[in-house]
Amino acid sequence: MYAVIESGGKQHRVVEGEVLNVELLDAAAGDKIDFNDVLLVGSGDGVKVGAPYVAGSKVSAEVVGHGRADKIRIIKFRRRKHHRKQMGHRQWFTQIKITAISA
Repeated sequence: MYAVIESGGKQHRVVEGEVLNVELLDAAAGDKIDFNDVLLVGSGDGVKVGAPYVAGSKVSAEVVGHGRADKIRIIKFRRRKHHRKQMGHRQWFTQIKITAISA
């Protein structure tokens, strides 16, 4: 069984037992969280598609920890103008483990 959930403005395809990184959530490590914004649930040959969400379905997960992604560099450069600006950014994320999918 798999599902497509929405978290942090992004969509993630998840299966039970999977560990993935999502946008930073306000939860401590070890907390249980539920995702009620389930867009699609599939099992075997049957697929339920929501409009926009599948009614009565939820995905349960456990927070493994928090962290920061690799640094990305932002460089702004204007040729012939003696202008160069460089910045860096590291995005926070929450690592979760999918424990159950219920439709």
